[in-house]
Amino acid sequence: MFSDVAYAMGSIGGGSEGAGGNISFIIMMATLFAIFYFLLIMPQSKKQKEMKKMLAELTHGDVVLTVGGIHGKIMAITDTVVTIEIADKVKIKVARSYISAVVEKAPKP
Repeated sequence: MFSDVAYAMGSIGGGSEGAGGNISFIIMMATLFAIFYFLLIMPQSKKQKEMKKMLAELTHGDVVLTVGGIHGKIMAITDTVVTIEIADKVKIKVARSYISAVVEKAPKP
């Protein structure tokens, strides 16, 4: 009677599971890493590259949107600070990294 239960439970002494358990674990972990890479890491790095390129291409006259939601036209630009005109004779200085999008590019001469 107890031998049937012991046989169904497998080895009682905590014996090795065999190489099949280790290989399936490694395959599962590699699959999870691939899913995370393609769904999270790769799109985020692509977005960062696009943002860096957009910030590098800012020019005088571009209409931009800040992270705070302020729309304005670039009047002056330095390596770290952008001066934006948000209304007639109203200018604000914003850190270059706080520009979230270019709404309208300045016409090229």
